[in-house]
Amino acid sequence: MQEKQALLFDLDNTLMDRDYTFRSFSTRFVKDFLGHLPEEEALRVVEDMIVRDADGYRDKDGFFAELSEVLPWRTPVSAADIRAYYDTNYFSHGAAMKDAIEILNYCRERGYILGLVTNGKKNLQDSKIDLLGLRGYFKAIVISGEAGISKPDPAIYKLALERMGNSAEQTLFIGDHPVNDIWGAGKAGMDTVWLKRNHPWDERLDVQPWRTINELDELKEII
Repeated sequence: MQEKQALLFDLDNTLMDRDYTFRSFSTRFVKDFLGHLPEEEALRVVEDMIVRDADGYRDKDGFFAELSEVLPWRTPVSAADIRAYYDTNYFSHGAAMKDAIEILNYCRERGYILGLVTNGKKNLQDSKIDLLGLRGYFKAIVISGEAGISKPDPAIYKLALERMGNSAEQTLFIGDHPVNDIWGAGKAGMDTVWLKRNHPWDERLDVQPWRTINELDELKEII
């Protein structure tokens, strides 16, 4: 493998702990809207929301419409009202992934050029990045909603590389999703590190990660 000069990261469930963030948000949501439920039932509703959210890969409008229909409201709440509550409150629950800040400092101190590529609406992803204090680490940040290209399209990775000023061969990609991250980045020509989170590996994929890790601090043994 060619010596790397740059590292390109995914955001959700790689640098941002989306599992923690969504569970914390859902717990607060149930407390605010479904406070009439017994504790055991409230916990069940939180788990149900997490399943229905599908790790953030659900269309949000469809997700909120579904919650409006199925949750055990005392007084019905519209999808629009759920959306407004989400937009106002979700990001206050945001948390960095374990070791994320430490590893970014470690990489920057060793002279690596850092980039970020993420799917989502520009305003929402920007809010996450700024909440976690990540913006200053990156030479380039590419958000699908602004770029008009989404992962796993290799073109979004190539755009990030262009903005970073590095070739695919010089760059190592780190992400959690087998298709959107590892397959897409691999098809763009990069070596990849798969951070195992919620998604099992799809054996049908014709790209394999160069390394697999369970925690971000394992990158210190790789780079």
